[in-house]
Amino acid sequence: MNNQLVEDEQHSITKPLRIGIVCPYSFETPGGVQNHIRDFAEQLMARGHQVSVFAPGRRTNDMPLWVQTTNSSFAIPYNGSWAHLSYFLGAGHETRRWVRQGHFDIVHVHEPEAPSLSHKPVLMKDAPALVATFHASIEPYPRALRMFEHYLHNCLAPISEAIFVSPAAQRTADHYLPGQIPRYTIPNGIDRSLFTEAVADPRWAATEQAPTIGFLGRMGEERKGFRIFAAAAARVLKQYPHARFLCAGDGEVEARHMLSELDNKLGNDEAHSIAQHFEFLGRISEEDKAAFYSSLSCYVAPQTGGESFGIVLAEAMAAACPIVASNLDAFVDVTEQGQDALLFKNGNADDCARAILELLVDPTKQDELSSNGLERSRAFDWNTITDEILDVYAKALSAQKESCR
Repeated sequence: MNNQLVEDEQHSITKPLRIGIVCPYSFETPGGVQNHIRDFAEQLMARGHQVSVFAPGRRTNDMPLWVQTTNSSFAIPYNGSWAHLSYFLGAGHETRRWVRQGHFDIVHVHEPEAPSLSHKPVLMKDAPALVATFHASIEPYPRALRMFEHYLHNCLAPISEAIFVSPAAQRTADHYLPGQIPRYTIPNGIDRSLFTEAVADPRWAATEQAPTIGFLGRMGEERKGFRIFAAAAARVLKQYPHARFLCAGDGEVEARHMLSELDNKLGNDEAHSIAQHFEFLGRISEEDKAAFYSSLSCYVAPQTGGESFGIVLAEAMAAACPIVASNLDAFVDVTEQGQDALLFKNGNADDCARAILELLVDPTKQDELSSNGLERSRAFDWNTITDEILDVYAKALSAQKESCR
């Protein structure tokens, strides 16, 4: 947490605010940024603030009324995934109209460096106080982004305050963000009590002979590391032949194809296939997700890149679930340099299996990581995160007031 985030009489919110939040990605498809914005907006409204969110894409039946959309988007490959954005044609006009009609005290843009709606308010001459959150962590730093550094440095200058969800995200943004903009590290938030109060589900509960090892994510997306997880499972099964590997999220078809390839490579017949030890749960509710973490012998985060924070780690910690994770910079930051998880070499299935087995055979280590993670998760509770972002809003409003004198 940033020690600059201190309330005082000069920097405090004393009345309800009108807050506009611009999401760069469509709410039609799930994603970490969209979930963060949705949950944060609900926290603000619970405190009496008026919130409106503007996003690309079409409306869906389950979309809150306080989300407005452009009714169109296009998909581009971005940071190892696909981003659904709006930028061209009438997107700029619609965004500027939304800002002006909203009469906001604060406009909070997410990832304004991306070619999407979030970029539009920073180009306005008459925009309200601007706060920006930077989520992306891209390492190594791409040549394509380097080409736009000068442009971004100039156009992002109107931002009053910058928030980074992790030190890794700041290291990326520091390449192009003007130096005079105040910087704050505030991670993504979680409903901590949902996970701390969760009860293990008997369907997923482990035994000493049959540990349950979990994965959550889009299995068909290479950067989420399912292929690493599967290869590590093959090695774990040699020591724990009754182990169960529980997989939540989209991509079962792609995952089964990877398992089939692995079985063929290892020469396994159907009776001895690795696939028979895998159980695919599909998308699960927030409540089931909390029970999922609480039921596991350990949770594995094998992501290979493109992660700026690691919300799944924060959630698993809050559920007191021991974690094995790749040593991505973002995961190293979240786990306090590996104090709260066993880290393995990114992309190395053998090292992943080594870490899993090291944890499974050592109950003392499991208890240590559970305790450390549970304590660490306090830093990610939405009450704490909302307080800190509101402190940044207060600083932005104070800076605007000073500039108008």
